[in-house]
Amino acid sequence: MKTEIRHSVVQILNETGALCDSGYAFALHIRFARPNILYRTYPQSWIDHYDEQGMIVEDPVVKWGLSKTGFVYWKDLDDPAGILADAAAHGLTNGLTCAVGALSSRSIAGFTRSDRAFSAAEAQKLLDMTSQLHDLTAETL
Repeated sequence: MKTEIRHSVVQILNETGALCDSGYAFALHIRFARPNILYRTYPQSWIDHYDEQGMIVEDPVVKWGLSKTGFVYWKDLDDPAGILADAAAHGLTNGLTCAVGALSSRSIAGFTRSDRAFSAAEAQKLLDMTSQLHDLTAETL
């Protein structure tokens, strides 16, 4: 990754961290059910639990992101497997998901904060940042 691109990526990740005190995840350029690049700052206990339980298969955030683009608040997603409730038990609340890109190279991001829901302006900003990361990292493919 070129230095100027790397600098821009780091800047976006830092800005995201400032908005998301309880963590975020960027799964960039998903192809064949795997992201080419993955950034996660959720608590390690949640990451381990999520991975060990294979939650990706039933995750409503992932399902939504693979079928739609834009943003959605987690409270508006159906959660029959209880994954979002489990995430909340691990401190991941007030969630928002953004998805961008063609289905052949989709990027999905999840964001959480502890104090309140993201405003519409913040949700749009996070969607824009997801799109920027998607575009910036396309060169690395």
